[in-house]
Amino acid sequence: MANRALVEEQCEDTRLIIEELLEDGSDPHALYTIEHHLSAEKFEALEQAAVEAFKLGFEVTDAEELEIEDGSLVMGCDVISEVGLNAELIDTQVEQLVALAERCGVNYDGWGTYFEDPNADDEGSDFSDDDEGKRH
Repeated sequence: MANRALVEEQCEDTRLIIEELLEDGSDPHALYTIEHHLSAEKFEALEQAAVEAFKLGFEVTDAEELEIEDGSLVMGCDVISEVGLNAELIDTQVEQLVALAERCGVNYDGWGTYFEDPNADDEGSDFSDDDEGKRH
């Protein structure tokens, strides 16, 4: 069973992120690249979590060394899916990945996505110059 408090906190964050995206004018009908963030002090634990996430059907980025607020270094990767802005579906992914993180001894550090411009002219341009780099 996934950590209920963490899952509930993340579900609240999901609704806030979706609300902010829509208030900013992001396309409500677009597919979004959802990047769930995992981190661990030990590469081996992160690698195990990445393999398990891949088996669940997620794309997984290569591990990177990250410096956290206290100056220490951890290993991190993103677990990626492509879905619409459906809070229930994202909640299901969060619950899956929180449980996976607990099993593997890694941290689930939330998720993010990018603004999707509803007026983009071509498929390669997901945001306008004003929104470039804006991430929720």
